[in-house]
Amino acid sequence: MLERLMQQAERAEVFEIQSEATKIGFEANKLKSFEVEETQGIAARVVADGRLGFAASSDVTAVDQLIENVLASAQLGDEIPLHFPEPQPGPSVDVYNSELAALPASQLIEIGREMVKTIVDADEEANVSIDLTRRVRETTLRNTAGTEVAVRKAPLSIMLEVERVRGDDVVTLFEYFNTTTLDDGYRAFVDRVAEKLRLAQRVATLSSERMSVLFTPTGAPILSLPLIHGLNGKNVYRGISPMTGQEEERIFDEKLTVMDDPTLDGRPGSSPHDDEGVPRRRNVLIDQGRLMGYIYDLKTAALARAEPTGNGERSLFSPPSPSFSNMVVANGETPVGDIVAGIDKGLLVETPLGLGQGNVISGAFSNNLSLAFKIERGEIVGRVKDVSVAGNIYQDLRDIEALSLESEWVYGGIRLPYILLPRLNVVTKN
Repeated sequence: MLERLMQQAERAEVFEIQSEATKIGFEANKLKSFEVEETQGIAARVVADGRLGFAASSDVTAVDQLIENVLASAQLGDEIPLHFPEPQPGPSVDVYNSELAALPASQLIEIGREMVKTIVDADEEANVSIDLTRRVRETTLRNTAGTEVAVRKAPLSIMLEVERVRGDDVVTLFEYFNTTTLDDGYRAFVDRVAEKLRLAQRVATLSSERMSVLFTPTGAPILSLPLIHGLNGKNVYRGISPMTGQEEERIFDEKLTVMDDPTLDGRPGSSPHDDEGVPRRRNVLIDQGRLMGYIYDLKTAALARAEPTGNGERSLFSPPSPSFSNMVVANGETPVGDIVAGIDKGLLVETPLGLGQGNVISGAFSNNLSLAFKIERGEIVGRVKDVSVAGNIYQDLRDIEALSLESEWVYGGIRLPYILLPRLNVVTKN
């Protein structure tokens, strides 16, 4: 197929994907579903007469039709000076574990049952739903510049939802875990969820005012989501990111360092090359509060006249776009216990009720909280209900009181510490 495209286009690329997923579902504390899902397909991009075309098909035998479609797409495509990468080695990254790839469904079911028991032991009224997905995914990319790369991964992902209802008092937790290693990481994950549920049994009241707010790793995506959008090279090129044109300027507190690191072993977002064949590398984007750069795929980099950063990611039917692999916010030096002990009155944010509320691209956030706790005289005294926080990261992250020594992976590919902001708007119905 690539040889035929070379005869009709200046440049071409062929991307193949094959994936098998074993899915186990628990609902209301009981095993609900078991299924195996297979997907495969092929996608192509060309630059023909200076224009970019894209097409994809789940039928790997439909080569003639796919070639016709991608060339037709290029006739109306954007004029972009896009060049596919020449062969370059990427970093050595361990993202495939053969034992995990061969893990039988019966063992996945036992993991689910173990997790349900841990949660119910913490609160016998808990209603637990779990989705476990073990996937084996292989991708291959070839282009007319001579690049040929293959990436194989076997990630395990777990989505855990807990609901506990007592009269009009409802506690809801939604947590996510993923890994490419076969170890006890899921046990530590579910133990943390169980401890949150135990703490939630005590209730406290809080008044509306500006106060210290400590974001846990699961609560801190309220702050990191606008960063993800602001550091995306596509938003920078379009001029809608507040970070546009501020390279080398200190725009946040010097405690804040943010990087994209696809070289970490055991993380599903890691790989030697991105989905366009560009070698991966660790990119420091914010260094001690100073903006150092953005993430780019090939197309966005060409439009912005910048270097691609190895952040092109795609699905079968979507062309590549700039995406974080593993977003890491560097931890601080203060144990979280010491941070809590130093708060006279404040709020501990555990779980937002949905993300992306507010004008995310501008940095503004206004989030109701699914789970939050009152801190008083250095202690967590109880759960507070009907609470929301609001602010803007481009103002509030200029003054970070502390980052914890501890950090956790949350929402799949984000590693965050506890983040203490000294004064934030907190609103309650009380």
